[in-house]
Amino acid sequence: MNYKRIKPRKIYEEVAEALIDMIKSGQLKSGDKLDSVQQLAENFHVGRSAVREALSALRAMGLVEMHQGEGTYIREFDSKMLSLPVYIAVLMKKDDVKNLLEVRRILEVGAVEAAALRRSDEQLMEIQVALEQMEKASDEELGEEADFRFHMAIAKASQNELLIGLMNNVSEMMVTTMRETRRLWLYSKQSTLERLYQEHLSIYEAIKQKDSKRAQQLMLGHLESVEDVLMKYFKDIEV
Repeated sequence: MNYKRIKPRKIYEEVAEALIDMIKSGQLKSGDKLDSVQQLAENFHVGRSAVREALSALRAMGLVEMHQGEGTYIREFDSKMLSLPVYIAVLMKKDDVKNLLEVRRILEVGAVEAAALRRSDEQLMEIQVALEQMEKASDEELGEEADFRFHMAIAKASQNELLIGLMNNVSEMMVTTMRETRRLWLYSKQSTLERLYQEHLSIYEAIKQKDSKRAQQLMLGHLESVEDVLMKYFKDIEV
């Protein structure tokens, strides 16, 4: 006898579905601005990471749009989107994640080479500070922020304004994948957060020593580790 697999519900799915119910009932309409992440977390009695994941899922479904520095708004959408299960939104993001990781490999492997060759002492210190903040982070959110600052500090150290601009253009998606990776890393048998920190430390040391080839190899290896964790996640939820 074959039994249907029961998928465990995640907190962010419940938050997303609660917001969808508010849209269906008319409490939230096209053009309405949602409360801040902090306020939504308090309203739903959940963590901010669950709210951010819920909003990412709703964005993937085409229900909300995020404006940098302004907030999140309900957008005009096809009513058929309201009938989709929230977990489908995660599957919809898979190609976006793969594309982003490809872009990151192209940009960051080049950026770290340039950073190793051109970085100033001040720029090296900025990378080191982000690394120290990552090591000392007392919660996931602080760790994510330090991780992002580390990668952007490397881009800055490349002293290539066009490259820095390109990195900024994908910064929001970078933060999302970093958040997902750090959350999943704890559950991965391949890796731990200590390994994640050590990978960043090795990259920093190569930049410090101005070893551009090793810096490239280490950055590529790090990004491949990130891809392994995320693709394993997508494979698991598709089962």
